[in-house]
Amino acid sequence: CEEQNIAGDNPSAGSAQTSEKNDPSLSSFLSTLIPTAVLAFVFVSLFLLLRRKFKRNYEPRTFLGSLRPQLVYLTPGHDNNALTVATSRERSPALPNGLLNWFGTFAKVPDSFVLNHQSLDGFLLLRYLKVASATCLVGCCITWPVLFPVNIVGGRGLKQMNLLTMGNVADKNRFYAHVFIAWIFLGFVFYMVARESIYYVNLRQAYLLSPLYSRRMSSRTVLFTSVPDEYLNEGILRRMFGKGVKNLWIANDCEEMEELVEERDKVAMKLEVAETKLIKLANANRLKSMKKGGQNNGPLDHADEANGESGSLAAKWVPTKKRPTHRLKPIIGKKVDTINWCRSELERLIPKVDALQATHRAGNGKFIPSVFVEFYHQSEAQSAFQSLAHHHALHMAPRFIGVNPDEVIWKNLKLKWPSRVIRNILTISFVVLLIVFWSIPVGFVGILSNIQSLIQLAPWLSWLNKIPPTIFGLVQGLLPAVLLAVLMALLPIILRLMAKIGGAPTLSAVELRTQNYYFGFQVVQVFLITTLSSAASASVTGILCKPMDAPNLLAENIPKASNFYISYFVLQGLTISSSALLGIAGLILFRLLGTFLDTTPRKMYKRWSTLSALGWGTVFPVYTNLTVIAITYSVIAPLVLGFASIGLYLIYLAYRYNLLFVVNSRIDTKGLVYPRALQQTTTGAYLAIVCLIGLFGINTAPGPIILMVIFLIFVILFHLSLNAALEPLLKYLPKSLEAEEQSLLAAEDGVVVPHSSGTDKSAFNSSTDSPRKD
Repeated sequence: CEEQNIAGDNPSAGSAQTSEKNDPSLSSFLSTLIPTAVLAFVFVSLFLLLRRKFKRNYEPRTFLGSLRPQLVYLTPGHDNNALTVATSRERSPALPNGLLNWFGTFAKVPDSFVLNHQSLDGFLLLRYLKVASATCLVGCCITWPVLFPVNIVGGRGLKQMNLLTMGNVADKNRFYAHVFIAWIFLGFVFYMVARESIYYVNLRQAYLLSPLYSRRMSSRTVLFTSVPDEYLNEGILRRMFGKGVKNLWIANDCEEMEELVEERDKVAMKLEVAETKLIKLANANRLKSMKKGGQNNGPLDHADEANGESGSLAAKWVPTKKRPTHRLKPIIGKKVDTINWCRSELERLIPKVDALQATHRAGNGKFIPSVFVEFYHQSEAQSAFQSLAHHHALHMAPRFIGVNPDEVIWKNLKLKWPSRVIRNILTISFVVLLIVFWSIPVGFVGILSNIQSLIQLAPWLSWLNKIPPTIFGLVQGLLPAVLLAVLMALLPIILRLMAKIGGAPTLSAVELRTQNYYFGFQVVQVFLITTLSSAASASVTGILCKPMDAPNLLAENIPKASNFYISYFVLQGLTISSSALLGIAGLILFRLLGTFLDTTPRKMYKRWSTLSALGWGTVFPVYTNLTVIAITYSVIAPLVLGFASIGLYLIYLAYRYNLLFVVNSRIDTKGLVYPRALQQTTTGAYLAIVCLIGLFGINTAPGPIILMVIFLIFVILFHLSLNAALEPLLKYLPKSLEAEEQSLLAAEDGVVVPHSSGTDKSAFNSSTDSPRKD
């Protein structure tokens, strides 16, 4: 305190000396950038080398046989001979096998290829990353020319990278520059949200009305949940929905049958593994015998196999003691012959499964409160989906349309509305508590990012000053970012489980709910807690010594927390993009697990033909949060926008390659993750406004406060109006579009049909082809 008081007699000198000595912003940045750049260079170099050798891991979508083929077209060549051109609807164009000559082919493939050959969600992920990067780049053009000069000559005497932040501004009148720049840039953010929401509405309508989608049975089928018992009657339901009903299925309680089927399949797979092991062992012994000079004697008569339960042919080469065995219970269980035991178990289970299946097919199963209703036309299904099905609240709701049977969580279909409400309350409460208790380790990471201030608060930590500057920079710059990334990697499994326990009836609903949960975690833990803990640790010493200077210290140190996120953007942009390209963990697991665990042809084929998939509920929130951080600091520390723009674009390139050539899509939300991510992005604008109001308040600048409050009210009203206008279009399919579609088809057939002026789909169909049929 004495040293600070002495410096307080000459504020500018003391501030400058303290900043020069203790401001590690540039050192921490360089300590993060250099090793991260080296690591990224190594990863990309390995990717360029390994890509040529391991096609299955780096270009499986160009050749894999499990991807559905397209029709074969015949086109005449220059010599009038027929040329056969075979293409694949799901496969991507093959890349040249050179080290660098594939860049041109990769650049020529448009992003819309993902839409037409894979999924709408994947295409919109690329679009979000590209739009986020472009928004940050425009932000640089708006903020840097004005705010950098204002901040540099601010008068607080900060040094290095802190010189470029709002914390260096001492003159209250200079804050008007920050106010009007915030109006312009944050207004641009809301413009981009509105523009992209309208784009998604148009794209979604074109997707749902395209023949490839509208001809699916799922597009005409509506799932109603929480159906009352008195409505679990086919006659009543047909009278309710009218003559448009084609088929109607009341879900049955199949829990017992599911358990038996699961047990049967498990035993069958165990038998397959044992049989394969026996065959391999017998063949190895036979070959060993032949090498030693023995005679093969030819195959035994197949009639001999009747003498034993599991093959006299193998018994010639494999003693009984060497046959596959296992224990019925771990360690203490009875040891049995695996093949004989599995065959006897299958003889017991298969008749039980067949009997239960026959009972359900005969309609004698126990009904559960969920109904699938198929209509003749998509318009009829949309009408039923949009209408209120029951006069009591929460009955026959929620309802879903376009559900793929593989995405249904069947055990959640038997939940009635009270159980669903209770589960929602309990799971949401658990997630909130998880946020609170997760703050402890994340807060520690934030404090670790500002060790220098922590040493001033706790002198017994002064031994840390003896650490070499380079290592100290790594600990303060790189280590917190790495620890934070590892810590957040544990969350997706828990959150996805909570979404399932909460009663979501489909996997797409689980992903959408997980997206909300995970975004809440990202904003609170990765952003808010880390920012506040870092700023507080930097200010607490000064506040304890001079409590009256608390506003000035907070105003100076809150912008300094942006240094951590500059390092975080460097880490995310370089390591995530390069590691996503290299996929070293996937390559090692594919080779190792394939070698040691794939003991049957079935397992080998499954591993070879199954592509890895992205979980949309945990992919989008990570990059939405990065965008939120960049927008929040856009006026406080504009330098963040530059690193955010570059980092997000590098991530975009990595995901572009993977979506085109490597990964697949298993869950189809029909793009609903995109408007939700756009809405979540506005969190950054609100946080920026609130932070600016708080900083202006700390600096006692009433004029800027009033202007920002007025802007906040305007933004809220605009956002509410935008959501009210677009929310129905995000959920439902308008009737006018279908009428327009029918009139266009009739016009093509030469029939003139009067129609109203609706949305002209050609405006957005010209940019992309019709989406594929899954």
